[in-house]
Amino acid sequence: MRDAYHEELDSIGDGLVDMARLVGSAIGRATTAILDADLKLAESVIAADEKVDDLQRDLEGRAIALLARQQPVATDLRIVVTSLRMSADLERSGDLAQHVAKLARLRFPGTAVPHDLHATILEMGQLAQRLMAKAAEVIITKDVDLALQLEQDDDAMDLLHRTLFQHLMDDRWKHGIETAVDVTLLGRYYERFADHAVSVAKRVVYLVTGEHADEMSPQEDVEGA
Repeated sequence: MRDAYHEELDSIGDGLVDMARLVGSAIGRATTAILDADLKLAESVIAADEKVDDLQRDLEGRAIALLARQQPVATDLRIVVTSLRMSADLERSGDLAQHVAKLARLRFPGTAVPHDLHATILEMGQLAQRLMAKAAEVIITKDVDLALQLEQDDDAMDLLHRTLFQHLMDDRWKHGIETAVDVTLLGRYYERFADHAVSVAKRVVYLVTGEHADEMSPQEDVEGA
């Protein structure tokens, strides 16, 4: 009976990894869609978000059933409760990737991103994908140091976000109000996506140590926690 119980716990973790990989792929493909004005790719990202939603609903159902049947305590309870919160972060990440794709669809056959900002948006998309890949690795390995490093990695996204605003506020901006709104929204989508990846990693820190990540540092010795 206990073996089946722990298999169910493991399957919840596997579901989180699947979600993280799906949304990481989605943000990468959405970035390509918006930069290349690729309508077919944008539509595929939008449609694929339903699978992320289905995974979250399935994970929530299994987690709640586990709480009801097994009444877990201590570390097992942290796993179930924290997994529910991580699934919400990942589902929202999928929504943000979908928003990028929907903007690509809205502006087709044109593009929401002026040529002089292509490199910045590409870098934001690639960074978002890397952050989510790291979050998936953290879920698998329960590596607290790697989890804590994600917040430092996120500083690069904040810098890129500020770079976009510098372009928007520049007197030489010549792309109009509509494009300015599009770029503002895109910056926010990528910045929030990165925040959710960091949040997932922080929740793993709490799952493993019982301590909140904000109270720790990457150098802190967490052995035996």
